[in-house]
Amino acid sequence: MKGAFRLVASLPALACAAALLAGCAGVTVGSISPAEYLAQRRGDVLTTGRLSTSAQEVLRVIGSDADICRKDGQACRNALADSSGLSDEQRLSALSEVWLQVALAAEKGGGAADAAAIEAWFETARHAYAYLFFTARKPRNRAFEDRQTQVRDYYNYAVQQAITGLYRDIQRTGSRSGAQPEMPKVGDWRIETDVSGLRLPSDTPLPDELIPAASLTFSGLRNTYRRDGFGAELVAASNKRTDDEAPRQQADPVEKQKPRPPYREMPFPAVTALLLFDGASLGEVLGTRTLRIAAYDPYRTANVQLAGQEVPLAANFTSGYGLWLARSDFALQALRSLFGGREGLTQPRIYLMQPYDPNRRTVIMLHGLASSPEAWINVANEVLGDETLRRRYQIWQVYYPTNAPLPINNFAIREAVTQTLAHFDPTGKAVASNNITLIGHSMGGVLSRLMVSSSEDKLWEALLASYPMQGAQQQRMEEKLAPYLRFEPLPQVSDAIFIASPHRGTDFANNRISRWVANLITLPVAMLGQLGDISRELIRIAPARQDQGTLRIPNSIDNLSDRDPFVRLSSGLPMNPRVRFHSIIGNDTPGVAQALSSDGIVPYASAHLDGAASELVIPSAHSVQENPLAILEIRRILREQLRPEAAR
Repeated sequence: MKGAFRLVASLPALACAAALLAGCAGVTVGSISPAEYLAQRRGDVLTTGRLSTSAQEVLRVIGSDADICRKDGQACRNALADSSGLSDEQRLSALSEVWLQVALAAEKGGGAADAAAIEAWFETARHAYAYLFFTARKPRNRAFEDRQTQVRDYYNYAVQQAITGLYRDIQRTGSRSGAQPEMPKVGDWRIETDVSGLRLPSDTPLPDELIPAASLTFSGLRNTYRRDGFGAELVAASNKRTDDEAPRQQADPVEKQKPRPPYREMPFPAVTALLLFDGASLGEVLGTRTLRIAAYDPYRTANVQLAGQEVPLAANFTSGYGLWLARSDFALQALRSLFGGREGLTQPRIYLMQPYDPNRRTVIMLHGLASSPEAWINVANEVLGDETLRRRYQIWQVYYPTNAPLPINNFAIREAVTQTLAHFDPTGKAVASNNITLIGHSMGGVLSRLMVSSSEDKLWEALLASYPMQGAQQQRMEEKLAPYLRFEPLPQVSDAIFIASPHRGTDFANNRISRWVANLITLPVAMLGQLGDISRELIRIAPARQDQGTLRIPNSIDNLSDRDPFVRLSSGLPMNPRVRFHSIIGNDTPGVAQALSSDGIVPYASAHLDGAASELVIPSAHSVQENPLAILEIRRILREQLRPEAAR
């Protein structure tokens, strides 16, 4: 028994000896969750702060690891660059990520570390660029590999950080003047710029800020639309007041008196930027100290040629638009305008949602009463988010004083549109100047209908019936009133979409609250002076009329009443037969027959127009344009207009 005990007791020792003789080789197996699996496959220094599994594998191949690389970064990078046991793809992808780690650490240091951070961003981008375009396999051969997606992200992020860092340095040193800024010194790098693919607003040749689009989030916008691809997604931001109504600051009094143009291109255009490294081979790209910053308008350029390959450009189509609305203060100004407050709008403005493109059809949007371009926040974003529509259309938004009477806004908006078209396309031959689509909500829909209608002599004859005139007196009044009472359809418009539009007015404008608001509305002084002269002239013509009292000048709410003479007459004016029009109408009265229904403000009977190419009635209150069903219908109509059979 004692011998047996000794044998049993020695079995663990024998097992250990056997394991030692076998080299202690042993494999154990475990399991991980799908989330852990994805974290291992896709986590990297950009997302987790730790080097990716791929980079760590490469470091282990050369006898290093993440801790050693962090402690002696230069030696680690030299070992990666010099090791013969790695493929070009392994070496370059690992170097790009290791340099990214250096850049992130240097950026956290701030101050004097800025130049070091930018140099590290350059190296991150350089090695990613070399991996993508100068290894044996092309990007298309690695299309389904996670590693290529990671390295592309390293490049895009490095370009974003390097360029915005350089631009901040330019602002600090005051070298932002001139057609192109003077590049700061970054080590021994020679930095060139190419902005031939970019068109900034004509009144803002250089932006005040370059903002990474990925750093912006918005409430109020349902979706953010972007395009995956190569390059940094930026917003070129201007500090100029968006409403353009502030007093001019020029010292020259002549300049102050010059009328402002009615148009302005988007002050926050989208930009896609690249860092391109000199060289036609892998060795030349890794050895160069010359790089070029190339900037593009992503609306105009979807692909670029790099190293003999066509590469899609990254783009963000929402951030510039969202930033413009967030900084505009439109909501407050719209109320100031309605009640005649200081800094309120006095003339229509036309905002181009992107730099003017002669080869895209134009969509012009007109908001409703007491509103602003913010009314179209999701409509415009969803239209520009549709790639087919984005490639074929550009959006202009009309911002106008909603306190003004309909005849005055009809005339002023026509003039603003005509001047804008003439400025950007003097010959009138561009695609942008033809087959324009008007989209109007509420009062904007009434104005849109007026813009495609002919007054003939109906409005003038109605005035003569109430105020008999003849001779010089009639001629004088006709000259003053002709811009408001005589008009023809805008010839450039081929399509219109009317949304919740009170073409025949609404009884809502007659209720007590509406009348109280109408009495608070004040017209601009210049407008009052001009219309006051006409009112006094009419009183002299027909002093005995008992219904005119002091001949109060009607405002916008007066004009929206179903009892208003102008809206009742204008609703019967003939539209241009060439114009194809559509109606989108809200119904907020369930259980009521459609003919008697209403969106709570505009009755169906007023919004309906015979002869429409289509009519859609959806469950909705008056802000129909914000309803997803309405936005889908707008997109459908715009797509339909692109079909060959839709050509006039």
